[in-house]
Amino acid sequence: MIIKDAKFVVSNTDITKCPEDGKPEYAFIGRSNVGKSSLINMLTDRKSLAKTSGTPGKTQLINHFVINDDWYLVDLPGYGYAKTSKSNRSKWEKFISEYLTQRSTLINIFVLLDSRLEPQKIDIEFMTWCAEEQLPFSMVFTKIDKLSSSALQKNLAAYKKEMLKQWAEMPPVFTTSAESKFGREKLLNYISQINTDLKQSEQFGD
Repeated sequence: MIIKDAKFVVSNTDITKCPEDGKPEYAFIGRSNVGKSSLINMLTDRKSLAKTSGTPGKTQLINHFVINDDWYLVDLPGYGYAKTSKSNRSKWEKFISEYLTQRSTLINIFVLLDSRLEPQKIDIEFMTWCAEEQLPFSMVFTKIDKLSSSALQKNLAAYKKEMLKQWAEMPPVFTTSAESKFGREKLLNYISQINTDLKQSEQFGD
């Protein structure tokens, strides 16, 4: 897939105010500071489409970006640690879960995972929740340029072992680097193929 155009559309916490044109949506979510904004900017080949920050919990809204006027990339607030109040965190959790469970045009959730870390309880819990809600998701490991190949394979194997305790098979897995752009083509082609299949099934018309 070639990204010809990527534009910010809307930010909000109310799913009723999300775009209503029926385009398929792909959500990106992960633990705070997992490198989500950097990955989104890498995928879209835009330096500052999504705002990057060294401060965890910077994204506090549902952010819709329209890609090639064909599909939406949706940037969701990170879960887990953030410098904010408990009441704010509970609000986030509420509108994130509402979006994920009630948005009919949501096609896939890309769950971002820091490749430098062993399986994190909060990530496993979130993916388990997705499975319980029957929400399709993929695992996207970020920052693979920050560790050796052997360390990466060790952590991937640990995740696979942990996941297969509950799942019969692994969901789609992607490894990425915002620095080197590794994984960009594979991930975008995955989205492109799903969009093609959707159009052929006439689920999503223009």
